[in-house]
Amino acid sequence: MTPEDQAWLTQIRHELHKRPEISGEEQETAAAIVEVLAACSPDRVLTDLGGHGVAAVYESGKKGPIVAIRCELDGLPIQETADLTYVSEYTGRGHLCGHDGHMAMVLGAAKALSNSRLETGSVVLIFQPAEETGKGAVAFRHDPKFAEITPDYVFSLHNLPGLDLGQVELCPGPANCASRGMRIVLVGKTSHAAAPHDGKSPAQALSRLMFELEKMGPDGPMDEAFALTTVTHANLGAATFGVSPGHAELWVTLRTVTDVRMAELIGAAESMVRSLAEAEGLSVTIEYDDIFEACSNDSEAVRVVSDACAAMGLSVLTSSNPQRFSEDFGQFAKGAKTAMFWLGAGKHHPQLHNPDYDFPDALIPVGTGVFLAAINRLLGFES
Repeated sequence: MTPEDQAWLTQIRHELHKRPEISGEEQETAAAIVEVLAACSPDRVLTDLGGHGVAAVYESGKKGPIVAIRCELDGLPIQETADLTYVSEYTGRGHLCGHDGHMAMVLGAAKALSNSRLETGSVVLIFQPAEETGKGAVAFRHDPKFAEITPDYVFSLHNLPGLDLGQVELCPGPANCASRGMRIVLVGKTSHAAAPHDGKSPAQALSRLMFELEKMGPDGPMDEAFALTTVTHANLGAATFGVSPGHAELWVTLRTVTDVRMAELIGAAESMVRSLAEAEGLSVTIEYDDIFEACSNDSEAVRVVSDACAAMGLSVLTSSNPQRFSEDFGQFAKGAKTAMFWLGAGKHHPQLHNPDYDFPDALIPVGTGVFLAAINRLLGFES
């Protein structure tokens, strides 16, 4: 990557950073991506995939694999606190996971492909909406237009604070945990606080559930038996001294390494919740949101990434433990060979989703280079 290209991509990243949009609302971001792609001469651009998703297609005109590179469009509903010249202009929203940097890397691949000729096959650059809610990849894949670009390989990355700047880490096999948000609503009967016996308060059930559910996922080794349950929100009645409550709500995040273990954990948690509610004379409803299936890397796709890193002179750390946080990238494994790798954002860099997080611009040429080396290994291209 030339210094001019790096400066161009850095400026694009900063502009994207200033105007973050949350999951499902990425219309302006998608339009900005389409505008930049127009200068990168793709053979086709598809829009509105699974919401505001965008795909740019580069074709060799010869039969061969379809290789996709995926990044994310969405920011987070978090107020940014970093002292930056390009700080978010939108109150309560920020690119605090680095998706702006991921987009810049994939646009870097577009720029390189515009000046190259593929020897075989096609490249699809995917700009996916709504990763943060776990809904984007599902919607993208099920969009009828996806049938036009169904890939054989899909590669993606995520920057990773806590890992040395520019260091690559790969997890053969399981790469990200499955997770889902469990919302439990308990309903009894309100009463005057002086006559709680005339009502049915869910207070005891709520307090027991907060304890018992976390016992069901006690953490531990990241193997097939791993389970982690985290209470994230609880609400009991109204903020008043005069009413014995009749309503309670509990939010819990369930997390496992495998989808099979997740199904077991869901079954056990639901059984326990319903049994306790029945014993307390309460009605109960259970709903789920932020549903992420487990993400697992394909062995052949992992080798492609490893070879791409070697071609760039990058060392690769191999980890046997998946990341605890979740990713909807695993959806692309339903029909393609996939691999996600981690790119270090710095040992002491602010953590993802922190209000002072900012993507390191020095990673743009590294991530772009790995993507291009992977494409070259599978398809070949000439500058």
